Amino acid sequence: MALSTRKPESLKGKEVMSSTPAALEVQNPYPCEELAAELSAFVWDPYGWVLYAFPWGEADSELAGFSGPDGWQEEILRDIGRRLSQVPGERSARGAIIREATASGHGIGKSTLVAWLILWAISTFEDTRGVVTANTEKQLVTKTWPELAKWFRLCWFAAVAPGAGRGLFEIGAAAIYSSDLNHQKTWRIDQVAWNQRNTESFAGLHNKGKRILLIYDEASAIPDVIWEVSEGALTDEGTEIIWCVFGNPTRNSGRFKACFTGPNAKRWGSRQIDSRTCSLTNKEQIKQWVDDYGEDSDFFKVRIRGIFPSMSARQFISVADVDTAFGRHLRIEQYDFAPKILSVDPAWEGDDELVIGLRQGLAFSILRTIAKNDNDIEIANIIARLEDEERADAVFIDAGYGTGIVSAGRTLGRSWQLVWFAGAPADPGCANKRAEMWKLMRDWLKSGGAIPGDSVLYNDLIGPETVARVDGKIQIEPKDAMKRRGLKSPNRADCLAISFAYPVSPGRSASSRPVFALTEYDPLERD
Repeated sequence: MALSTRKPESLKGKEVMSSTPAALEVQNPYPCEELAAELSAFVWDPYGWVLYAFPWGEADSELAGFSGPDGWQEEILRDIGRRLSQVPGERSARGAIIREATASGHGIGKSTLVAWLILWAISTFEDTRGVVTANTEKQLVTKTWPELAKWFRLCWFAAVAPGAGRGLFEIGAAAIYSSDLNHQKTWRIDQVAWNQRNTESFAGLHNKGKRILLIYDEASAIPDVIWEVSEGALTDEGTEIIWCVFGNPTRNSGRFKACFTGPNAKRWGSRQIDSRTCSLTNKEQIKQWVDDYGEDSDFFKVRIRGIFPSMSARQFISVADVDTAFGRHLRIEQYDFAPKILSVDPAWEGDDELVIGLRQGLAFSILRTIAKNDNDIEIANIIARLEDEERADAVFIDAGYGTGIVSAGRTLGRSWQLVWFAGAPADPGCANKRAEMWKLMRDWLKSGGAIPGDSVLYNDLIGPETVARVDGKIQIEPKDAMKRRGLKSPNRADCLAISFAYPVSPGRSASSRPVFALTEYDPLERD
């Protein structure tokens, strides 16, 4: 097959970028010079490459009825190309970090786009390295990689390059790599199932001066710790780094959601794709879901509209309630009638923080956050000073790591109350004291509670999920379970929740005993 006739036929009637870098030196690990020269024209043009690489519209191919990518796929491919081509400098000195996040409904062709990006990235830049991961190993093995194998077979030059007698690349069960023996370890993209306890495959992804491709499939369920480790690859100087994440927007917390809202969202090219706008989706089935669930249901938002739900399936506090309370300004003097409650959530582990908050009526503020500190006397003095300054009516402290603080407070003449999260609740519909406090906090938010514009507190409130119980009682997932999901301990939200531990009457002096309802608790019962 002559290269000079194949390319124009593929691109007939299509507008593609002209992005051949003048400084790109064509090496000879490619089987033939002509092919290397043609591929170099698409080094910063993934959309043009997709049109070039596959037999679109050819009568005897699987693509006989297709003229090219769907509209949303073209938009992302063009965006990546535009952002790459706008980076100034020569190839040897340039670097670029391209971040693309796509939330979508079902059936739009995400895995197809993933396959195209892998094949484009590896075939247009010598010694490209990359990692592809997904929410589960099953997703990688049964969906992502089979789709890559399909498009690898359809790519007219990948498996058998014209005039060369062999292909450019080989694809195995867990990697696609150069067929040149001298480049098989340096020119490859691997599928890697994530493991929170073993992140070396992500931490070791470096390729200084070359190209890195990092892809997350079904990214909503990938733990935050994997995202954090992956960011280590972004430090390579003079390197093209392309990080693309795809998924259904199933969770309202975590790093995938943060690609769309939050302080880091500006770093991502983000888009939300409605399945109804895509050519491949089953429109009759979608119509049935509209009739069954309604367009504003969380099911339809996630599965079709590609937008995050008002409340995830097991999420205890809704985003809508937290959004309403977030940053709301209330005049504190209007709550002079209400007691002032100082609440303290001590740090549990080295990466946690101790949080001291104050709630009066519908207003809550965070007074102090302190990195884990085992000096109970020092912490007790800080709390005592704040108690006096605020003229608090009660001080509640989580008993988990607060017993030493309360003992130190007694030497200062303070009567602070320990709160056992695993203790017995007054509400029979709750499994323990923590569930009861979170339920009261949720009701407080719904009734007009105001929280500071604190993004950590925001994520803490929407992060915890409920634990299913046969008796139907409310139980909030414990902190260690949240950490296994890649979320941080919700210390700031727990600090607010502690303020609901017991009823308090206003109007006491700072040194007098707080007025609270006595309840029974079992300190040995687990959270």
